[in-house]
Amino acid sequence: MTEHYYTVEPGSAHRPKEIVVKLRGQELRLQTDAGVFSRQRLDPGTKLLVESLELSGVEAPLDLGCGYGPIGLVIARERPDVTVYMSDLNRRATELAAENAAQNGLGNVVIRQGDAFLPWQDLYTAGFRFDLVAMNPPLRAGKETVLRLFAEARDRLRPGGQLWAVIRTKQGAKTYLRELERIFGTAETAAIKSGYRVLLARKQPD
Repeated sequence: MTEHYYTVEPGSAHRPKEIVVKLRGQELRLQTDAGVFSRQRLDPGTKLLVESLELSGVEAPLDLGCGYGPIGLVIARERPDVTVYMSDLNRRATELAAENAAQNGLGNVVIRQGDAFLPWQDLYTAGFRFDLVAMNPPLRAGKETVLRLFAEARDRLRPGGQLWAVIRTKQGAKTYLRELERIFGTAETAAIKSGYRVLLARKQPD
């Protein structure tokens, strides 16, 4: 059975690999490994998500479940004036993300390991809120986990802040859209391509 990437400590033997990705006009060289999501190539859903993001005016973005870092590092390259926050439950993934940030000369990132929003509890307690959360949800972890992440994202976004998520149509994207509408009050499909849908929800003003 293939090991699940949504785990703290992958037990699979290391199989390092380098891939080159081109996103939003940027090229990144990224180290990947066994035990992390989409090791062999950039997942097409992640690519669609990154290309769809609206980054104008974004000041506090979070790449939630960052894996080896493609989403957050592209944001960091495009927006060198902001600090990009990145986290993942998978320790191997966050180590790779840190390595990839250094390899690509991106110092405007903060990378932490931990479940969901727990790595950022200190910021949240101090009153900090994100204005954008981007994620490729861990669907194999189950619907309950995905909905928990959606609800926690709503609570940790500033009013007007955006949650972006990409889900395969055949894996319940339309159902998850309805769930986002329930959680946020409003949500929309921002992009559709190659069997994937990018869902966008905005936090309503208090």
